[in-house]
Amino acid sequence: MHASAKHVASQLQALGVTGQVRELRSPAPTAATAAEQLGCSVGAIANSLIFAADGEPLLILTSGAHRVDTAVVAAELGVAEVRRADPDFVYASTGQRIGGVAPVGHHKPIRTVVDTELERYDVVWAAAGHVHTVFPTSFAELLRITSGTPLRVSS
Repeated sequence: MHASAKHVASQLQALGVTGQVRELRSPAPTAATAAEQLGCSVGAIANSLIFAADGEPLLILTSGAHRVDTAVVAAELGVAEVRRADPDFVYASTGQRIGGVAPVGHHKPIRTVVDTELERYDVVWAAAGHVHTVFPTSFAELLRITSGTPLRVSS
């Protein structure tokens, strides 16, 4: 298992997460490719997307069936601008590469929003630090382990 995924797995264990990190047979850089390999709905994939909210990292865990409406998120969070981060900003903020960013295991805590659409699913799949790894979780557990804010992120 990749070192980043091992780090995430240890963080998940320390947080009391019972779902185990799984290695996928192929990379899963998108919700669609992850859902195909897992045999689940694309909506049950929690995309981990890093944005810059007034220049500070913001992690949005959104349903794979949604696109984030940055204007909605900015208004709800009371920030002037939310924009998609570039790969260098993502790596500098998380220590993880795009396509494998996990909800936890970052250099330091990151303000997190969890898409309320994920509440519809009993099992939600999230990246585990590498493009080949995921773990099963739930909306409630994502809120707990990230100290996240529940928010509808699409209009």
